[in-house]
Amino acid sequence: MNLLVVGVSHRTAPVPVLERLAASPADIPQLLANLLIGEFVGEALVLSTCNRVEVYAGVSGFHGGLTEIVAALARRAGCTPTELAPYAYVHFDAEAVRHAYRVATGLDSMVVGEAQILGQLRDAYAIAAEQDSTGRLLHELMQQALRVGKRAHTETGIDRAGQSVVSAALDLAAAGGAAADRAPATDAAAVGGATVAGGLAGGATVTGGPAGGGAAAGQARVTGAAARGGAAPAGLVGRSALVIGAGAMGALALATLRRAGAGPLYVTNRTADRATHLAELHGATPVTDPDLSTVDLVVSATASHGYVIGPADITRPVTIVDLAVPRDVDPAVADLPGVRLIDIERLGAALKESGGLEADRAAVEAIVTAEVEGFLTWLRGLDVAPTLAALRGRADELVAAELRRLAHRRPDLTDDQRADVAHTLHRVVQRLLHQPTVRVRELAAGPDGERYPELLRELFDLDVPSSGGVAEIPEVDR
Repeated sequence: MNLLVVGVSHRTAPVPVLERLAASPADIPQLLANLLIGEFVGEALVLSTCNRVEVYAGVSGFHGGLTEIVAALARRAGCTPTELAPYAYVHFDAEAVRHAYRVATGLDSMVVGEAQILGQLRDAYAIAAEQDSTGRLLHELMQQALRVGKRAHTETGIDRAGQSVVSAALDLAAAGGAAADRAPATDAAAVGGATVAGGLAGGATVTGGPAGGGAAAGQARVTGAAARGGAAPAGLVGRSALVIGAGAMGALALATLRRAGAGPLYVTNRTADRATHLAELHGATPVTDPDLSTVDLVVSATASHGYVIGPADITRPVTIVDLAVPRDVDPAVADLPGVRLIDIERLGAALKESGGLEADRAAVEAIVTAEVEGFLTWLRGLDVAPTLAALRGRADELVAAELRRLAHRRPDLTDDQRADVAHTLHRVVQRLLHQPTVRVRELAAGPDGERYPELLRELFDLDVPSSGGVAEIPEVDR
């Protein structure tokens, strides 16, 4: 079984495409089921965040697996595979492992080094485990990715790059970011208009990583707390703010605003009890019918599938931060006088990597490279182990056949004598196989290692059954 990653992210697709692909925790079980009904996808995990939707899969064939995964994602987006392909990136085997580790360490995040992705990856793994859609391959990949992510944050200073998308957005709101605010809204029908000559794979970026990325020349650069990490954004002191949504993003936004000295703070949520609880934790006031005309800043981060804020809700100048995918705020509000709208797309256009973190990035990249090789060694070992087991099984069959022949020819032998002969034969076979077994394991772990198990199977005409998934997946380490 091979490892395949197919994804769409802020680097490759506009927000309208991400909106149509975004899957809430409640949506993911059905998407996993759709991924597993085909012939080629044997294991699957879905990671869906505000700026990426990725499928990690164990597949029995690259082209068949790619076709099934893109078809499932296209059905979710309500478009054809050909229309979705230009926005997709594909990573296979070693590059798939590298991508998973870069995601876990925050190297592939919109805000480089943010640690929030680790929790999101852990949650995605937990859902897949609950749905029994992960086997040995994805189980090991996720366990190792989470470990590598923790190692990167422990052993390097990559955390200084930024705490989260929330802090980056609030830093941009506090600093101005006029160039980013003028970024045009993307056509909501973008996903429906693309065509790719040559079919499915013609438009996807394969193995080499997501196309594009980074900010366009001349656009605003985020500085301050989001670039440096650590401190809350400056420039928010005394500014009244409303947070819409009491989930993880809303809670983080409220905590960041409080640290920045913003106030008074208000929070609203579809479930009033959650808003009240969050307000008590952060010294805010829960409201059930918020009035946007009374605050300077609005942060919206809900899981709604429709606009929470539209032009009719705005009656005075205000800064709005939309952290939701699908979007909470109608892009048309950006055209209103005095309104500054910062959404995921505008934030992505404004973010540029800050200098001074090259050493930390290089250190994390080195960790990723070393850990990828370790995973590939384990993966190659999966292929050789059944072959060696089949070889030893064949040897045991030959010994058993010879012992039966001996018993037929020498019925006069006592039980003790037959036991001695059996013991001797087994020892000879084990000693004969020991060195080749050790050597094949070593060779299989190196470059072109898959050749050696294949040669062994051919030489001894071994019938090696395909490996299945693990019988039980341990609890996710939280």
